[in-house]
Amino acid sequence: MSCFMKNEPWLGDACSLVEAFRAGDLSPTETLEASLAAIEASQLNAFSHVDAESARAAAAADVSLPFGGVPIAVKELESVAGWPYTEASLVFRDRLAKYDSTQVARLRAAGAVITAQTTASEFGASTAPVRSSTEQRATLGTRREPRAALGRIRCRGGGRTAAIGLRWGRWRLDSNSRKLHRLFGLKSTFGRIPRGPYAQHPPLTVTVGCVSRSVRDTARWFDTCNGFDPRDTLSLPRVDGWEAGLDSFDLAGKRAVISIDLGNAIVEPVQTTSLIALAEQLITQARLKRVDLAIQFPNGGFEWSLSNLIGLAGALGDRYPACHDDLTTEIQFGMSMATKRFSLQSAGAAEMFRIDFNEQMADIFEQTDFIFAATNPDVAFAAAGPMATTVGTVDLVAEHGFNKAISNNGVLTIPANLTGNPAITIPAGLFDGLPIGLQIIGRHHEEQLLLDLARIAEREHPWPLVAPSTKS
Repeated sequence: MSCFMKNEPWLGDACSLVEAFRAGDLSPTETLEASLAAIEASQLNAFSHVDAESARAAAAADVSLPFGGVPIAVKELESVAGWPYTEASLVFRDRLAKYDSTQVARLRAAGAVITAQTTASEFGASTAPVRSSTEQRATLGTRREPRAALGRIRCRGGGRTAAIGLRWGRWRLDSNSRKLHRLFGLKSTFGRIPRGPYAQHPPLTVTVGCVSRSVRDTARWFDTCNGFDPRDTLSLPRVDGWEAGLDSFDLAGKRAVISIDLGNAIVEPVQTTSLIALAEQLITQARLKRVDLAIQFPNGGFEWSLSNLIGLAGALGDRYPACHDDLTTEIQFGMSMATKRFSLQSAGAAEMFRIDFNEQMADIFEQTDFIFAATNPDVAFAAAGPMATTVGTVDLVAEHGFNKAISNNGVLTIPANLTGNPAITIPAGLFDGLPIGLQIIGRHHEEQLLLDLARIAEREHPWPLVAPSTKS
């Protein structure tokens, strides 16, 4: 029996949508129109730009292609020729993109219908040392969580995850360094998908890819988009067979360590119990060997946070500091602090920190093959901010100080981002009505092993493909 009505967005994954196109059960045009109607009806502030005219022209796609006819939205931090390229900032309110990013170009060639742009925090927000909310000034205001309550935000996902969870579509292009915990997400080895043209290399933490409803969707995406491009000199050689290779890797006997807090985060206790239980089940189901290993990653110094703003300072150029008032509060704070405090000495200290962190990660992966951890320390905080400083019953400011309070929200994703290791996040159910995720970090270049672990979770502990609400 079909799982769709022709006037509603597709409720399955993208691969099954392509199968429906090929079988003649549904057309790309019908799917696009249902998606455009869902965008129009949404109250989530997930989209900043919709190009219905171009999408309708592209909907006459060759459905034999991997993504033939599938509507796809692109995060507003990535370039799509002719579209606004604001990076969610008023500073670039009038800028239009002159080219497609390499990833977008490869998606077009695979038959994808590039339809809309999803909202983001200004410049991705992870460039700033303080993360207070997903408020932004350039487009629609505060982005909201489609599940449970409109008063919450997605701590990691942004408009693209709100959109896909809402049933808008199947894939969202993800140009953030962080991971998600309501959908399946893979952060690949650094350089797996090129970031060009005009690739920015420092601070060596940002990867591009997608978030999706299923593991096979993500595998197909990487089949299409991975591979070296000379406009990103740090991009990796092509690896084929991601989708075809699913379920083909022998994981038995590989080692796994469970470190929900990575030795540094303050994680909500009930969430911790739930994630440990899921991790233990996956270790058994995959026939992994659990090992005991102490993990104690260091706190990132303030200098490291400030060094992340180097690229932003270059992009702003001589607009700064005159454009200061056009920036959101957290970017204002970050730029002000970096201008006052960043120096040759602090840059050197940040580089030494990065080197030491890499050495620690390498040492760990000489003793294990996978690290199981939480994706986030807590559920999504209030949409309007400020960022929560209480986890469970722990007042982070009172018990650990202000620096710990503002760093705790991102401390679980820093290790894989900083070292370029691949990591996945697996939807792990709900806590307090909001989603939580299990993160698994792997060795460089071993994404396909992570995908096979995720396939076991997908079969044994299936997650909903869309948010339960049918409204907004």
